[in-house]
Amino acid sequence: MASMGHVHELDRTPRLSSGADTSPPVDLDRALEAAREGDEEAFRTLYRQIQPRLLRYLRTLVGQEAEDVASEAWLHIAKDIGSFSGDTDRFRAWTATIARHRALDHLRYLQRRPTENTPHGHLPERPAPENTENQALDTLSTQAALGLIACLPRDQAEIVVLRVVVGLDAKTVARIVGKRPGTVRTAAHRGLRRLERLLNDVGHPR
Repeated sequence: MASMGHVHELDRTPRLSSGADTSPPVDLDRALEAAREGDEEAFRTLYRQIQPRLLRYLRTLVGQEAEDVASEAWLHIAKDIGSFSGDTDRFRAWTATIARHRALDHLRYLQRRPTENTPHGHLPERPAPENTENQALDTLSTQAALGLIACLPRDQAEIVVLRVVVGLDAKTVARIVGKRPGTVRTAAHRGLRRLERLLNDVGHPR
């Protein structure tokens, strides 16, 4: 089982850059198996691969508190990874589910003790090839993406991030957010079409 003391140290890992990744490919299946057996370096590998997209997802839910919520989620993940069963796709879905639960707990806490925090914004990274609307995201800079995605209703924003950024299929997203797969597909389609219109409005080239 991964050590709890290393999660905060992991938070200091540099975020993914916007440039091309020239590092060698990572065998996530092997890293996952080793992490389940208690290999801390393998756990770090999983963290470095999954954290950037997970953080972008959390920003759709809790805004600037995303890093704190992600830390809580990774503490849970580190504690329970030894009992996890499944491949890396299931692991991504599992981590997203844990992160979502921690985010919802945080939002409930804020409702009891209101703050000035504004939960908005996320960062789409790479469009899914099966959705032609996603081509509209190709020309988005980081800052532009944060601004435009924040204009979507939160439910749509969350689904778009899970589909496009985290890379989960509609059935998996449906289980995470508690909706039907058809509802997820519709919300993703409408969200991406709205982003396409926003792109046209602000004059980004297609």
